[in-house]
Amino acid sequence: MKLFVFDHCPFCVKAMMIAGLKKADVELVYLQNHDIDARIEKVGANMVPILQKPDGSYMAESLDVVKFIDNNDGNPVLTPEVHQDELVQWAEAARDCVPYLLYPRWLKVDLPEFQVEEAKTWFYNKKTPMLSVSFEQAFEDSSHYIELANKALQTLEWVTLPSERSNQLSYDDIHLFPMLRNLTVVKGLKYPTRVRQYIDEIAALTSVPLYDDVAV
Repeated sequence: MKLFVFDHCPFCVKAMMIAGLKKADVELVYLQNHDIDARIEKVGANMVPILQKPDGSYMAESLDVVKFIDNNDGNPVLTPEVHQDELVQWAEAARDCVPYLLYPRWLKVDLPEFQVEEAKTWFYNKKTPMLSVSFEQAFEDSSHYIELANKALQTLEWVTLPSERSNQLSYDDIHLFPMLRNLTVVKGLKYPTRVRQYIDEIAALTSVPLYDDVAV
């Protein structure tokens, strides 16, 4: 199987998580961010992740991909989500800071989906209208958004560590970990000890690399 992804895309990370957790025979293929045609020709829409199944057909929608990979060997391992309300609250708390921290930084680190200038320009032009300021201003105001993010991280003390549940992952983890993983690209965040341990444990279980070494 092949999994077509962007490294920074939280929806892609969901699929990468289950592929790594199951040690599935999945080849990661990184598309260029601006190459819309490469997505449309596979699934008829501009979306990622895209899974090429063993029969050669393609499928999209991140949770559908997660379920397919989890069930493909007849031995699904993910348990249902139980923290829906807490996840919604976290998303609301993160909304006012996370995009402002992440969008500018994706163009400052070396990601496989931004290997040509056209890809960077396409991302900049597409995402800038989603912010109330420019990428440059958002990065300059990092201290403000880091303060907001630190407060948001304090609301995650409800998380349970994989090591506390026999390393059993759930759909709660599929939803939560991708954004926390992406935040490791931000230098200066103060993670509660439990939250940082959660990130590290899931990264180890799923073989999804963190960004600590290149954080800006």
